[in-house]
Amino acid sequence: MLVLMVSFTACLKDNVTIRTYHYTDEEYRTITQDLSLPKDLIDYRVELPRHMRDLGMIPPNISNVKATLGRVLFYDKKLSANNTVSCESCHRQNLAFSDDVDFSEGFNSQKTLRNSLALGSVANFESSYGSANNFAQARAFFFWDERAHSISQQSLLTIEDDIEMGMDLNELVTKLSQEDYYRILFRKVYGDENINANRISEALQEFVNSMLSVDSKFDEGMDRRLNVFQGFNNFSNQENIGKQLFLDNCGVCHGNDMSRNSETIANNGLDAVYTDLGVGAITGRSFDDGKFKIPFLRNIALTGPYMHDGRFETLYDVIDHYSSGIQMSENLDFRLRDPSNSSEPLKMNFTDEEKQALVAFLETLTDNTFLTAEKFGDPFN
Repeated sequence: MLVLMVSFTACLKDNVTIRTYHYTDEEYRTITQDLSLPKDLIDYRVELPRHMRDLGMIPPNISNVKATLGRVLFYDKKLSANNTVSCESCHRQNLAFSDDVDFSEGFNSQKTLRNSLALGSVANFESSYGSANNFAQARAFFFWDERAHSISQQSLLTIEDDIEMGMDLNELVTKLSQEDYYRILFRKVYGDENINANRISEALQEFVNSMLSVDSKFDEGMDRRLNVFQGFNNFSNQENIGKQLFLDNCGVCHGNDMSRNSETIANNGLDAVYTDLGVGAITGRSFDDGKFKIPFLRNIALTGPYMHDGRFETLYDVIDHYSSGIQMSENLDFRLRDPSNSSEPLKMNFTDEEKQALVAFLETLTDNTFLTAEKFGDPFN
């Protein structure tokens, strides 16, 4: 019996798991004075659903430690000149990281020049701006006028913008270097406590790239059917009618599968005379005047008001525009011109029932899991 007891005790000892935490006890006491982070790293790695993998799409390689730092930076009001706004101020998680006003409020209470684009509108950002593995996808950039060619560049431009955050990057480095939790977080990522603009923007990019939004009713239907042109058995009849209307009238620009964009910029007939030149103001080419980014539509039901100037309050208003409100101009996209008379705008003339069906379909693009995922939420106490 004694021998059996000793043997059993030895077996128990062999099965003991030694757990190693990401932070030391001292580091964790320091960061938890300001932050509500777990002692273990959060898993920010992303997995694409089957219908995207079948398209050959490749998920971004996410560093958990870098995305954690990016999350803290994203929610920190210290990134603004007077500590009043953060990235989250204009990109709120419950709104798919958009804002619910036509123009957002910057650090000095001034209004932004354009509506805040939703960060949670794409499948994932790495795929949205044209990975080498996604040969079938047009290359999309950032901001309504696509002046930023990476999330990193977009982040720095926003931080320095004299309306949005108004922060000098050198001063920002000095400010963040004074915070104990940043010295720890940067050391965990980079092996030292050197804080600089490149590292700040790189971490922000990593966090935003982890924002995978693919758990919608539409994604469920795609995984079941794998063919967007077939009726989805998880859709109502109205939603399937709306889906077909979308494919027939809207998918040529926005993309049929909500995973790849068919086009990146277009003039969609908002005005006959342009007050905002959009892409044309960046390129200096007159044929780009009045063209703006064609946004992805995931979580679109949550991201109003719509268009670059937030002129449309509801999805019904947007559909009304395409139904009968398209304005003629010399740069109007050819797909929005009357096929029988290219000098006149197209009128899609949706019925009330068709408009309701289109809205019902667009509401299937909402990803409620994404909207409430703790790993994307505010980490500050």
